[in-house]
Amino acid sequence: MKNLNELFEHQLKDLYSAEKQLIEALPKMKSNANDSKLKEAFGSHLEETKGQKKRLEEICKELDIDPNGEKCKAMEGLIKEAEGFIDEAEDDDVMDAGLIAEAQRVEHYEISGYGTAVRYAKELGHDDIAEKLQETLDEEYDADQVLDDLAEGRLNKEAKS
Repeated sequence: MKNLNELFEHQLKDLYSAEKQLIEALPKMKSNANDSKLKEAFGSHLEETKGQKKRLEEICKELDIDPNGEKCKAMEGLIKEAEGFIDEAEDDDVMDAGLIAEAQRVEHYEISGYGTAVRYAKELGHDDIAEKLQETLDEEYDADQVLDDLAEGRLNKEAKS
């Protein structure tokens, strides 16, 4: 990579790979959740993630970029961590609290990536693309807040007992 434009392209491809991997992982997280509101949150975020992937495809088309070709190793690692946790959890309440923790790691990674992409888009003069990326960033913040509310409101307390 020789300039910010190439770095931005790399960032978009990495985010695209991350979203594709997450679309595959969320159904497993949902099926292992026990709390109905947590299941609902995972299902809702799955649909949102599909929309985020589509938004990235539109952005890449607008920039004449093939979004394929990158493998987001960070997302791959986060998903492996979550799968390892699922295999280890022995209690339903602990499973739910742990799934929230694993999902929030993913959300925080995505927040970081989309925040960077928004900045790059603005610096490169792609204001319309920055707005689309900001929309996804806002959705990631909202998803993280939903998980926070579930954890702090009830599920962490239930795992404690």
